[in-house]
Amino acid sequence: MTDLDELENKSIYLIREAYARHRNMAMLWSIGKDSTALLWLVRKAFFGPPPFPVVHIDTGRKFREIYEFRDRFAAEWNLNLLIARSGRALESAPSFADKLACCTELKTNALKRLIAERRFEALLLAIRRDEHGIRAKERFFSPRDSSFCWNYLDQPAELWDQFGAAADPDTHLRIHPMLDWRELDIWRYIRREGIPVTSLYFARGGKRFRSIGCECCCQPVESDAATLDDIIEELRATRIAERAGRAQDKEQAFMMQKLRSLGYM
Repeated sequence: MTDLDELENKSIYLIREAYARHRNMAMLWSIGKDSTALLWLVRKAFFGPPPFPVVHIDTGRKFREIYEFRDRFAAEWNLNLLIARSGRALESAPSFADKLACCTELKTNALKRLIAERRFEALLLAIRRDEHGIRAKERFFSPRDSSFCWNYLDQPAELWDQFGAAADPDTHLRIHPMLDWRELDIWRYIRREGIPVTSLYFARGGKRFRSIGCECCCQPVESDAATLDDIIEELRATRIAERAGRAQDKEQAFMMQKLRSLGYM
């Protein structure tokens, strides 16, 4: 068994364990490489379309390629796609200059409204420990309180693959089947499985995106990696952080920790 087989098996085990406990659940799909790999794992876990909704949080500020990819594969993979949007009109949404307020309104609050409407007990997310320091503090089964907040100072112990966290009334769980994966593992798995990803990840004109969010908050990095093999070789040598092009990570000290404690993905 290869290292990718071990990662895949554990992720599928966690996905099935989550569904066995929480039938009223959903998966968040940002259309990025990680969440698309998670969606692939979910489809493998259930031998076809997921037996629960797949949620895209649409800020109205995503790349055109993201929307095209979403619509194409939601149809091809027969997904029960839910699109969550902020209750505020885009023209009255927070300014791009205030990334904390912008992400909170367009992403976190949009997700809050959807959870309140659907009363989801659990959400699957494709976050990884190696992507950002605050994500390294997460658990596989991570509770969010009735105010939607994450207490990163008080989390349940997870020993010997025993996941004891349960959703209390008016709370929900965030379930992270890919915490152990690295960015390099994701791309090796995408290559092995033939998973489709958006063209934004491949270099054009000496630049490509490594982490993709809203168009206004993302910048490409210098790169000539135009194929999957190129990306894998680049990652083996690079010292540039994966989220180097994400504006919300830079605006204030501990920005990601603030966002995640408030319910951000």
